[in-house]
Amino acid sequence: MNNNKQQRPSFWQIVVSTLGAAFGVQNRKNQERDFTQGSIYTYITAGIIFTVLFVLTISLIVNIVLNNT
Repeated sequence: MNNNKQQRPSFWQIVVSTLGAAFGVQNRKNQERDFTQGSIYTYITAGIIFTVLFVLTISLIVNIVLNNT
């Protein structure tokens, strides 16, 4: 068994890691935690959710701006 797996990252740690990955900034400590304690499927899911929300937000902003001009 692997004793390095102490506990899984919390919801907020996953959110912060996803945002850090999206903007290209991540400190080494968080990166190591993600790779050693996190599940790849959790981060893939978080990335997909972030991407969908980002695209929807940008679309909404563009629609609001275009409707107001």
